[in-house]
Amino acid sequence: MSRGAGEARTGWPWLLALWAAVAGAALWVRPLLPVDETRYAAVAWEMWSRGDFLVPHLNAAPYAHKPPLLFWLIHLGWAAFGVNEWWPRLVVPLVSLLDLVLLALLARRLWPARPETAPLAVWLLFGTFVWLLFYTLLQFDLLLVGCTLFGLIALLDVAQGRGAAWGRFGLAIGLGVLAKGPVILLHLLPVALLGPFWAPSRRWPRWYAGLLGAVALGGAIALAWALPAGFAGGPEYRAEIFWGQTAGRVADSFAHARPFWWYLGILPLMLLPWLLWPRLWRAAAWVRGDEGLRFLVCWVLPVFLLLSLVSGKQLKYLFPLLPAAALLAAYWLSLRPGPAARPWLAGLMLALGGLTLLVLPFAAAGRAAPWLASVPPAWGALALVLAAAFVTRPLSAPHGLVRATAAAAALLFLVAELSVIRAGAPAYDVSEAAARIRGWQAAGLPVAHVGKYHGQFGFAGRLRAPLEVVSSKALPGWLCRHPQGRVVLYQAGWPELGPGAEYVQAYRGDPDDLALWQADRLVAALGVRCGES
Repeated sequence: MSRGAGEARTGWPWLLALWAAVAGAALWVRPLLPVDETRYAAVAWEMWSRGDFLVPHLNAAPYAHKPPLLFWLIHLGWAAFGVNEWWPRLVVPLVSLLDLVLLALLARRLWPARPETAPLAVWLLFGTFVWLLFYTLLQFDLLLVGCTLFGLIALLDVAQGRGAAWGRFGLAIGLGVLAKGPVILLHLLPVALLGPFWAPSRRWPRWYAGLLGAVALGGAIALAWALPAGFAGGPEYRAEIFWGQTAGRVADSFAHARPFWWYLGILPLMLLPWLLWPRLWRAAAWVRGDEGLRFLVCWVLPVFLLLSLVSGKQLKYLFPLLPAAALLAAYWLSLRPGPAARPWLAGLMLALGGLTLLVLPFAAAGRAAPWLASVPPAWGALALVLAAAFVTRPLSAPHGLVRATAAAAALLFLVAELSVIRAGAPAYDVSEAAARIRGWQAAGLPVAHVGKYHGQFGFAGRLRAPLEVVSSKALPGWLCRHPQGRVVLYQAGWPELGPGAEYVQAYRGDPDDLALWQADRLVAALGVRCGES
């Protein structure tokens, strides 16, 4: 057995333990977070409760902003285990594990003579801060990462003479569209079109014919859902999924412009903590004639430029490129591993985190998030102890150092979950408010939500009826028409309101913000005069 393959095998149990600890702590200490996580859980719940697995719905209206693959995965778990909260929150962590396996397979195809790049890339990606943050969240981005990696593996298989792999490439396109829309084409087509630059020995007419067939297959998979869903969801929904998810999104993004260079500014944050590791930069090198490096360039550069040209930008749009950064770093470290050393970066991360946790209760006193003052300083002390433990002895390079640094990053997130996030969780838990809403609806009382409603109570309350969404201007009229009704509003936008709400709680950092009012009391509190023209 080669050294690289052996280290890959012995590294997985430790990585799985860290993965389970971080994911398990997130499940234990915090609820689904409003508004994104609660919205996606609500969409899955409405599809399930309606028995409509074709058209996603939110608050009884067709929901066109996301395709259905993530919701279907949630439904699979509910079919097996019953409706629960833990399965939707476990789907993305499980997808993240699949992403790491696919990354290892991709590394082995890029550099078969360097098997050590696979475990290095896996640990580098796992230990990246944004990866540790996002893999515990109910979001769509890691599903898109998996579809991208699956497609790239198929593309390399085609380049190595396995023409049947075009079918897998088409499947990746189809699944990618069902995961997050046509953006999958942005991540897979450029590198496929640039095949002559990274695999110059192929027969290119056959290559492009295969690519055309794969795109057609991917389109057929996507249309197998989109066409019936479009007709079932109505003309507005149909227009949104066929136009709004493609050209419409690009056009609308220019109304929320960020400059061309914005991703260059945000990229250093996405590469932490590895950006701060001097050994990695000392290992950086360009090997002339290396097809793996050319493949990475043809993969990353066009996507990064195209994303930069589109005015609407978010950090998570770069997520499918994170594996490329991990692959490049792994390749560099395999070329120039360097001598054994103490994992100073691991110790520094934990030490800075520990010091932050020690001073946080004092620095947060009287601030907008008063719950920060309740974080026990003992967690900071624990992080400092861990920091000292990590730097007690030298570790092998590069595997020992990479694993130690990734493990330290994971432990830092684990400590943050058990301290800061646990202390702030009640301000993000809407289960009590949702239970009250469910009870009112069961009693036949009308319930209104003031302002835009993101579905944050739908799954937590297992609601089977929509909330009536009213604007602040329309609220007085609604109150007069429904004197026995109930109202959900956020008091930070209503400074004139005094006490009198039936239920009040902190919400997303604002104390006493989420309030549930009886209509007649709110009429009195606002000074509304019903019956006057």
